[in-house]
Amino acid sequence: MRVQQIALKLEQPLEDQLSQARELQPQLVMAFADPAFFETPGVDLAAALHATFPNALVIGCSSAGEISTSGVDTGSAVVTAVRFERPGMAMAREKISNMGDSEAAGERLGAQLATSRPHTVLVFGQGVELNGSAMIRGLRTALGDQTTIAGGLAADAGRFVRTFVIAGSDSSVDEIVGLGFNDSALRVSTGTFGGWKPFGALRRVTRAEGNMLYELDGEPALNVYRRYLGDHARQLPGSALLFPFSMVDADGRETDVIRTILGMDEATGSLTLAGEITANGFLRLMTASSDELIDGAEVAAEAVAESAGGPSDGFALLVSCVGRRMVLGARVDEEVEAVGSVVGSRCTLAGFYSNGEISSTGDVLSCGAGNQLHNQTMTITRFIET
Repeated sequence: MRVQQIALKLEQPLEDQLSQARELQPQLVMAFADPAFFETPGVDLAAALHATFPNALVIGCSSAGEISTSGVDTGSAVVTAVRFERPGMAMAREKISNMGDSEAAGERLGAQLATSRPHTVLVFGQGVELNGSAMIRGLRTALGDQTTIAGGLAADAGRFVRTFVIAGSDSSVDEIVGLGFNDSALRVSTGTFGGWKPFGALRRVTRAEGNMLYELDGEPALNVYRRYLGDHARQLPGSALLFPFSMVDADGRETDVIRTILGMDEATGSLTLAGEITANGFLRLMTASSDELIDGAEVAAEAVAESAGGPSDGFALLVSCVGRRMVLGARVDEEVEAVGSVVGSRCTLAGFYSNGEISSTGDVLSCGAGNQLHNQTMTITRFIET
């Protein structure tokens, strides 16, 4: 496997910047970019990627921060080109008509990918009008229990208004895209960890539908949430990223699943979460320090390195949450540096800050079997050719 990475800037012609990777003749090109690369007139990132690498599968999305081996950037597009010794990949895309279509869209996408019998699927979805938990459930229905699913939900620099997904020669605001890997020579390992700590009393979920939370302990959820936040409530909705929910099941057991608040409705007093919550379960607020989040990223990296047999080459996809970035602030590079110090300098790091993270839970989180939609976590998926 050979990997080459380029950080693009809007001020220069995209094709000129991309030309330095043309000789690699990659079969896969991943791009994670600031929303400006999709919203600026005269700029077409997906078309430029496809024109430069016509024989490659092109996939990616918009972000709230672009991750590369060099660290974390904003206002850029990080492009990672990969040439495999034995490529075995298939790409599919599927439109989502509305949030209620999330599970069905996931199943439709999974059915397309299932024909190639993948052992691993990377999936990127629009990150505002999508129930990520339902999408994963649909994917799992079509792909079965043996396929590893990883990836994340697109972001828009923390605005939660409009996100973009890249699939081939164009981008869209209402699609999910999946990339299946089926060659047995490709080893994939995953790691996930948060670093957040719960605080305050448990609050029972007394009314919820999917990822919509209407009531906690019989009160409008927004009222309860505001009361907990105190002075921070004046900064809503932005401050919600600093105080996600921890999910606790109906028996009072921690699930280690975190939920970010994506939006709120004053009229109904409801909160829109990035994924589904357990009916009749409990929620508890969480908070974190920078040191705790950086330590959590290192724990995830250690799980990946142990599974892979130690440091080696290849590439690692890092998907971390926009809320973590807000907490880390000027220390955000340290989260990526912590991962790099564990997986080794020969491993190329690529990824983005997202509205939701998708990963096999492995041994790091005891969230149950299969895959989860995570929020406020660092997820790592490592690829090595053997």
